Amino acid sequence: QNNMLDFVFAVDDSVTWHMMNLLKNRSHYSFLKVFGPKQISSIQSYGAGIYYNTLVPCNGRMIKYGVISTDTLIDDLLHWKTLYVAGRLQKPVKILTQNDNSKLQAALVSNLKSAVTAAFLMLPESFSEEDLYMQIAGLSYSGDFRMVIGEDRLKVQNIVKPNVPHFQKLYSNILQDCPQVVYKHHLGRLEASIDKSPEGQFTQLMALPRTLQQKITSLVDPPGKNRDVEEILLQVAHDPDCGFVVHQGISGIVRSSSIVQSAKTILTAG
Repeated sequence: QNNMLDFVFAVDDSVTWHMMNLLKNRSHYSFLKVFGPKQISSIQSYGAGIYYNTLVPCNGRMIKYGVISTDTLIDDLLHWKTLYVAGRLQKPVKILTQNDNSKLQAALVSNLKSAVTAAFLMLPESFSEEDLYMQIAGLSYSGDFRMVIGEDRLKVQNIVKPNVPHFQKLYSNILQDCPQVVYKHHLGRLEASIDKSPEGQFTQLMALPRTLQQKITSLVDPPGKNRDVEEILLQVAHDPDCGFVVHQGISGIVRSSSIVQSAKTILTAG
């Protein structure tokens, strides 16, 4: 009852949406409301491309709600440009309503597949089902400075442990299609044995979202060399610290978007 509910609205036209919402719920906005819907949409586009109204009383509870353009959301789900909303959607959420946008549907599935691939690269050869969900849930917190300043460091554990059945429901189709994963139904658990050979890791690295591949490339390739991405990922696949390099790449994406988004909060929350 005391927890703040967190909503996200994906909208096709942010300017029109804010214009209508300002007419209906002007009090939800900080002082930025005086600048009008175009300026609010412009501020929305910075950082993770989401604009939050927070500490809004609703039906006896406190809520916050973020507004993101559908195109920005699809881009983040497919390419992990900021991992801000894509990271939220790697965890169990309640989708309240959804129109028939096939591109968005495909992007939601793609995001979950990418999360599994990245987790496989960072986990040891054998691991439990809970280990997998802990790794996935932690992706969007890697490099987030708020996990050091203020946020609960046990946050990932607190998300996964009470929600294992919801994680199972979210990822069951994807894991059933993974040859590395075996469901031991009689034991009621999942067992995985990941191919940690350079060939196996290279296949997984090549399946990662584009922004993460670029981050890994910039970490490994010294400036001026200009080798192609495939060549560098092959080098990383042979590295015993391959999983750590992937983690560093994810941290780089999350760090920059979380800093800009937190700076925006000073304005948007007033």
